[in-house]
This record gives sequence, structure tokens and C-alpha cells, in this order.
Amino acid sequence: MTEQRPTSRGTGRRPRVVIADDCLDKLEALAEGAIHRNPDLADRLLGELGRARIVAAAKLPANVVAIGRAVTYRDESTGQEKTVTPVFPEAADISRARVSVLTPIGIALIGLAEGASLPWDTRDGKRRVLTVLRVAPQEATEGLEAG
Repeated sequence: MTEQRPTSRGTGRRPRVVIADDCLDKLEALAEGAIHRNPDLADRLLGELGRARIVAAAKLPANVVAIGRAVTYRDESTGQEKTVTPVFPEAADISRARVSVLTPIGIALIGLAEGASLPWDTRDGKRRVLTVLRVAPQEATEGLEAG
């Protein structure tokens, strides 16, 4: 059996998503809580969680985007690279590049491995492709983790 590449470029397949079990309940609760306020985002997050491989937090690969791990990605339409840290909504702070996991970019990035590419829809309805370039270790900052 051959290893499946984590990229979707040109294949039409969506890349694999891996989520740590210690964040799963809070992510599901966030999505369910957003069903009435923002059904599109809630559905997207629930869809990603539904197809995710859930692993013990200690087994989450270091190259996978997770809550509190800074990620550098490239927007393939513009070539622009950006580094952000996905966080839970209460810790979001765009001035510190902390993006809520309950935003289009947060949902697109969470659970992707380095090298993965994924089409995503911006808030203004444009379709873009982003590629995960690097994932940094977990930040030791309070408020980023579930709990």
C-alpha cells in the first residue's frame, strides 16, 4: 500500500485532516453553537471534523496545524506567504496574527500537514488555494488550548 500524499493539487481530493482528541469536544461545541449565527462556517467546521482522523494529543504529528501552533501558508493566487496561529475564538487577536478556528481561514488550516494544499472560500466569496509551508511548535500561551 502506498502512502497518500497530503496535497490536493490537481487531484480533486481534499487533503487529510488530523485533529487531537483533546480539542475535538470544544471544536464540535463551537460549530454547534454557531449553527444559527453562521450556518455556513458551522457546516464547514463540522464537515472537516467529520472527515478528520482523531488522534491522542501526544500522537499529533509536529507538522500538523493545531490550536496554538503557528503556521506559515502561501496563497497560491497571489504567492503571498503569511504566518498565523489558529486559536479558539476567545483568544483571537488579528493584531497578533491569532486567527479564530471559527473563521474561513481557521477552518481551512486546522488539521492540515505541511505540504498540503486546500481550496477555501474567503469571506467575500472568492475561491483561493492555500498551501501549508511550515508548522511551528505549540505556543505556551494561556488561552490557546481547550480546557
